[in-house]
Amino acid sequence: MLIKIRPDQIDIPTASEITPRDLYLSRRSFMARVAAGTALAGGMGALPQAFAQQGRKLPAQLNNAFAVMDKQTAYKDATSYNNYYEFGTDKADPAKNAGSLKTSPWTIDIEGEVKKPMTLDLDALTKLAPLEERIYRMRCVEGWSMVIPWIGYSLSALIKKAEPTGNAKYVEFVTLADKRQMPGLSTPILNWPYREGLRLDEANHPLTLLTLGMYGEVLPNQNGAPVRIIVPWKYGFKSAKSIVKIRFVKDEPKTAWNLYAPQEYGFYSNVNPNVDHPRWSQATERRIGEDGFFAPKRKTLMFNGYNDVASLYTGMDLRKFF
Repeated sequence: MLIKIRPDQIDIPTASEITPRDLYLSRRSFMARVAAGTALAGGMGALPQAFAQQGRKLPAQLNNAFAVMDKQTAYKDATSYNNYYEFGTDKADPAKNAGSLKTSPWTIDIEGEVKKPMTLDLDALTKLAPLEERIYRMRCVEGWSMVIPWIGYSLSALIKKAEPTGNAKYVEFVTLADKRQMPGLSTPILNWPYREGLRLDEANHPLTLLTLGMYGEVLPNQNGAPVRIIVPWKYGFKSAKSIVKIRFVKDEPKTAWNLYAPQEYGFYSNVNPNVDHPRWSQATERRIGEDGFFAPKRKTLMFNGYNDVASLYTGMDLRKFF
C-alpha cells in the first residue's frame, strides 16, 4: 500500500504510480514456457539449489482449475512495480534494493498450537507437495491490479503436516527483519517484523498458496523470495513475503498495517468494491500494463472474482469486519 505518514492525508496518485506499461506475455510464449517446465519436471531433485540464484527455472504443471483467463501482466512489470517496504517505499525501490537479500540457506519455523512443531528448509518445502502453477488476479488496496502466474501448492498441505490442535483458530505469518539486508527497516514506518494473519479456515482454503516461484522461475527477491503466501481474494498486503515463521495461535494476531492504521486496514481486508478505503474508493481498479493512463478503469470484483470464498463469511457483516 501507499505509505502516508499521517493516515488522514488525502492520497493523490502520481502518474508514475499508475501509468501502465506496454509489454505482455503472449499466449503462445506462455504455453511454450509451460511445456518447457513440464519437460524439466524430472529435475525436481535439483530444485533446492535453484533458490540461491534469481532467474533459475522452477518447473511446475499448470493447474487449470486455478488459472484465470485474464491477460497476464508482463514479467517486467510484475518484478519492477512492487510494494515491499523493507526495501523502500517507492514502487521501484524493491527491484533496486532487494539484491542484498540472502535467500539461501533459509528455514521456516512452524510453531504454536500444533502437535508437530518443526523447522523446514527449502528442500523440505519443495518436497512437501507437488508444485503447480496457478494464475491469480492480484489487487492492491491502492487501486492497481495484476495477473500473475505463481508457483507453489495449497498452504493446507503444510497445515495438515503440522497437525494444529483444537486451540488453533488463526495462523500468523512473520517475515524476515534484518537491517543488514533490508535498508527499509531503518525507517520506522511499521512495527517490524512485518506480521500478517488469517483465520485457520482461510489458511486452509485451497486458493491460499504457499508460494515459491512465479513465471516459471524461483521468486525474485523483490517479490518475496524465497517463500511467501498468496491470498488472491484479499488485498495484496495480506500476502506476507519472505516468511521465516508460521505460528498457529488461539487469538486474532496483531498485523502490521492494522496496527499502523486500524481505521484503514482491517484484519480481513477482503477485496470489496462496496467498502471504500477512508481516503479512496475501492469500486474500480487500474490493471498494470493495460491500455493507458486515460483508459477507463475496470470495475473491481467482489472477493477479486473468487466467489467460492464467500461461504467463509456467511453471516458476517463485511462492512464491520473489513
